[in-house]
Amino acid sequence: MTTYEQAAVLSPESMVEEFKKNGVTHIVTIPDSETNYLYELMMEQPWLEVIPSAREGETFAIALGLIIGGKKPVCLIQNTGMLESGDSIRGMALDSGFPLVFVVGYRGWTRHGEISDSVARYTEPFLNAMRINYYLLEADTDSSRISMAFEEAQKTQRPVCVLVGDEYHGFNR
Repeated sequence: MTTYEQAAVLSPESMVEEFKKNGVTHIVTIPDSETNYLYELMMEQPWLEVIPSAREGETFAIALGLIIGGKKPVCLIQNTGMLESGDSIRGMALDSGFPLVFVVGYRGWTRHGEISDSVARYTEPFLNAMRINYYLLEADTDSSRISMAFEEAQKTQRPVCVLVGDEYHGFNR
């Protein structure tokens, strides 16, 4: 493994560890091939309930219901679905004023060259337009940013996004 490859390793285990550390009770998600290993790992956790959804926009409504019920959910979606979920994010997360952390796979993003997928070019401008703060994860050393997102969401009573760089390894085992 080269130094470059070592610098960009984000393991699903580090993410699940941060979820547990922050008292997450539920993951509301749409399983996909890119995050299959993370999904399987989350399903193995006895302390965590994984709730599959049919559409990304539904994840925010489900999460809001869980928050009202005293639970601590995380929405786990891809950036393409986040764009599709704009009205749900506005109505369920922003207007309701709930401390929701949502994790977004940053499809198409790379720090090493030209972005080839247009969704990557729109991801951060979308979050900025919605005035949603975000943290970028690229490596296990960044995983503590998940805790930072939870702290900020609780302090501000607003949603906070965690972007997962597309250069992680281990999800496609």
